Amino acid sequence: MKLNISYPANGTQKLIEIEDDRKLRVFMDRRMGQEVAGDSVGDEFKGYVFRITGGNDKQGFPMKQGVMHPTRVRLLLGEGHSCYRPRRTGERKRKSVRGCIVAMDLSVLALSIIKPGDADIPGLTDTHHPKRLGPKRATKIRRFFGLSKEDDVSATPRSLYILFASLVSIICQNQWLRRD
Repeated sequence: MKLNISYPANGTQKLIEIEDDRKLRVFMDRRMGQEVAGDSVGDEFKGYVFRITGGNDKQGFPMKQGVMHPTRVRLLLGEGHSCYRPRRTGERKRKSVRGCIVAMDLSVLALSIIKPGDADIPGLTDTHHPKRLGPKRATKIRRFFGLSKEDDVSATPRSLYILFASLVSIICQNQWLRRD
């Protein structure tokens, strides 16, 4: 089984293949959204805490949150549901999805790092990918920079400064303001 591990704090992700079923036993019969300690997966994950965010089975059917079943089921899905995009207004369709309970017939299990462990994982926790684009909407620009409602953000084109979390360096980008 493959583990697609993401680290949202750095904006990175890495795909790791684990052949040993005993290491994967900690994930079995767990549901999406539950937290799992990474100590039993391997020594390189000692101290890490993962959250199960999804996965696909061997035929490519995605896991769907809220379906309490370890196998595949057929659901009538419409607008607003995950795993389906309607082509027409009001269209609904019966689609095959996997339940949210982890089983051995998954090919990929998506995990997110909640708490980093003792050692860095190369390519995952040691690198940092900053946000490529800043916000366009005026209210989101105010929230991003901590501005008040009286501050003017309506200049178009707007020069945005993206501050890195740990660095003092500033990146300047020209973007157009979308709406207030």
